[in-house]
Amino acid sequence: MISASWAGGSTRQWRRVRAAVLARDANRCQVQTDACTTIATCVHHLDGRSVTGDDPSRLVASCTPCNLKLGDVRTNDPQPRPTKWWEKETP
Repeated sequence: MISASWAGGSTRQWRRVRAAVLARDANRCQVQTDACTTIATCVHHLDGRSVTGDDPSRLVASCTPCNLKLGDVRTNDPQPRPTKWWEKETP
């Protein structure tokens, strides 16, 4: 499934950046989760695309299973726990 940010399709600029990142990483998955196939066909945004855009220094080659497992790094963060300054946290 394609994310909402790719609804309009990829751009020529993204395809160039993607090809450069895959070549730089020798088409080897840099993420390597337990589902890794080691053959990179995707590019993973380390900080989320909306944070750093398509900056090659924040992109790594990734196999499809690893890229899908990690997804958007911003959505995998735990929700913040609201605390009030007058309440003490219990361990």
